[in-house]
Amino acid sequence: MKKLHWILAVVLTAALFLADILVGSTSIPLSDVWKSLTGGDVSQQTRTIVLDIRLMKAVTALLAGIAVSVSGLMMQTLFRNPLAGPYVLGVSSGASLGAAVYVLGAASSAIIGESVFGSLGLAGAAWLGAAAVLILIAFVSRKIKDIMVILILGMMLGSGIDAVVQILQFLSDEMSLKSYVVWTMGSLGNVTDVQLCFLATAVVAGLALAVASIKPLNLLMLGENYAVTMGLDVRRSRNVIFLSTVLLSGTVTAFCGPLGFVGLAVPHITRFITRNADHRVLLPGTVLCGASLMLLCDMISKSSTLPVNAITSLLGIPVIIWVVIRNRKITI
Repeated sequence: MKKLHWILAVVLTAALFLADILVGSTSIPLSDVWKSLTGGDVSQQTRTIVLDIRLMKAVTALLAGIAVSVSGLMMQTLFRNPLAGPYVLGVSSGASLGAAVYVLGAASSAIIGESVFGSLGLAGAAWLGAAAVLILIAFVSRKIKDIMVILILGMMLGSGIDAVVQILQFLSDEMSLKSYVVWTMGSLGNVTDVQLCFLATAVVAGLALAVASIKPLNLLMLGENYAVTMGLDVRRSRNVIFLSTVLLSGTVTAFCGPLGFVGLAVPHITRFITRNADHRVLLPGTVLCGASLMLLCDMISKSSTLPVNAITSLLGIPVIIWVVIRNRKITI
């Protein structure tokens, strides 16, 4: 991509971010939104809507889009599978299981949202669940080289985890069940100040690890044997990529619910736009594309009053169908 294309991509993402703040059930003029953001003279009600509700939701959408998209890119490269992703391979299901155990076992949903320890416990539970599934899939991938078998096992593992979650729902009380059902629909608007701080910290840390893994990802794309001959410590690199994926997808799943198909679709959209397989181009491209897509999904969700997870699935599934048709032999 040329420098002008990068500038246009950044401008588009910024424009969608501002548009996401403008969209809502209450119509607020652009001038009042700008005054609220810059500390101008507006009513307290307008300032509260813009800063405490819409701005927080837009920032959450930005971070969530970046996190799940980058984790999907790394998993597709690591497993050399174009259909790999945190949602399809069961990583999001693992994070969901950890979050379900925590949410359904919590005495009150308010404790989770308002307490620092509650938010950390929720994130930690999701991290453990995501890490357990990711380690299991990685172990299987070392023993079985057929990527279609790995894909099917990941989907079956996700289905098995979903069954366990359903048992937990059946055994839980009414209040905890309601909190969990709302969480499974995916929401960018229920993230509290404390949770947003955890989310931002985890995404920054995960992105830093992803940036540090750019060279290993380029080598792993050509196969582990080739990477070893080039002097790469494959085990160390794989562990760093796993840690980055757990931080990114696990934290987003914990606080925003399972956001389906974004992590799977965005890397393919980025490859199609950039016409490049170099992660020095793909990683920043995926960041911008993922952020833009999630902001767009959030605007559609607010306009239609539908759960954001439904919107991401409806937009992501056609991309996956296109990938399957385009890659009859599932290779990357």
